[in-house]
Amino acid sequence: MQEKSPIAAINSISEQVFISLKKEILAGELAPGTRLLVLDIAKKFQISQAPVREALERLKQSGFITGIPNKGSVVSNITAKEIKDIFVLREIIEGYAARQAMPGMTDADYKYLEDLIRRMHEAHLQNDLLAILELDMAFHGFFYKRCDNHLILELWNQMKMKVMRFMAISNRHFNTDELADWHLRLVDVLKSGDANAVEEAFIEHMHSYKMIHLN
Repeated sequence: MQEKSPIAAINSISEQVFISLKKEILAGELAPGTRLLVLDIAKKFQISQAPVREALERLKQSGFITGIPNKGSVVSNITAKEIKDIFVLREIIEGYAARQAMPGMTDADYKYLEDLIRRMHEAHLQNDLLAILELDMAFHGFFYKRCDNHLILELWNQMKMKVMRFMAISNRHFNTDELADWHLRLVDVLKSGDANAVEEAFIEHMHSYKMIHLN
């Protein structure tokens, strides 16, 4: 059996630390403002400091943590106002993004979206919060990527971490039984080829989610 190279081993360990810390942030176990010290994390996982630094850099790039002078890395903050603003913005632009993406969609694209939804349902059955969130982000992110507007994609990349963190909190208090069905209905509307109906369906999807989880 071929042994892993030292770099590959560090990357593998770093990935494990990244996922573990990400889960703790999403679960609220690491609250906003919590300091993340390299030495403490390395000691906790009984590993060297190099993979910890790499994991923290990935978390910083993803927006889960931020660097503060004299404090180092801390869990980034998120406010109720930010979340409300994000969902208002999504109501405005996501319908447009789906409308623009629809004409170029292929059978392979629909298969990809339906596979995400199937895995979303399986994650719900397993109560795998992180998987549910990442699959939900992948579904909606598809349209931001495929609408052929780099500014809209940039907006999505800026806000998706905060969306995940909010949903991680709200999904603990709301049943996710119908989450897969909600997304299947969106795919059905996309398959209809009716651009107006697609835009309205995505706007309604965002509006319904906002009304349920933000009021």
